[in-house]
Amino acid sequence: MIKYSGFGRLASAAVILGGLMLGTSAKAQDISPEHLQAARTAITVLGVTDRFDNILPAVADRLKTQLIQAYPNLQDQIYGEVDKQALSLAARRGDLEKEAAMVYAKAFTAEELKVISDFYSSDAGKKLLKDGPIATRELMKAADIWTAGVARDLEKQTNDALLSVVGAQAPAAAPKQ
Repeated sequence: MIKYSGFGRLASAAVILGGLMLGTSAKAQDISPEHLQAARTAITVLGVTDRFDNILPAVADRLKTQLIQAYPNLQDQIYGEVDKQALSLAARRGDLEKEAAMVYAKAFTAEELKVISDFYSSDAGKKLLKDGPIATRELMKAADIWTAGVARDLEKQTNDALLSVVGAQAPAAAPKQ
């Protein structure tokens, strides 16, 4: 029995992992097409994946640079082939959209996604998406100034209070002779 104890632990771990994987798979299957569509709408309205639009062009540019350094006399062919291959991979961008929709569908209910989409489709929501980062940056500047003022005043007031305590506790000066 002792020689199989490691095997038993391994089997137990496999069963547990299998159960977790099946649970995750079952949970993914619980997402209805309507729920997934609500997630897709929300990520589109929010522009969640927009920041990833430049990944393929950036990777292609890096590859061009690497290949041209290795084969400088093939620059035209490298540009043509890398661009051709990058275009053939562009359709895979949809995979990222599917993954993003799945992430949002797992994080939010279909109703929550609809409310999110409705708000961010409104004029106020669009303005928040557009101007929110600017407002946040300005708020951070204001918070830095406020923090410096509070720190300065806290230090001054604390020092003044401690000096008055120290002054009250100091022995009286000896009379001058």
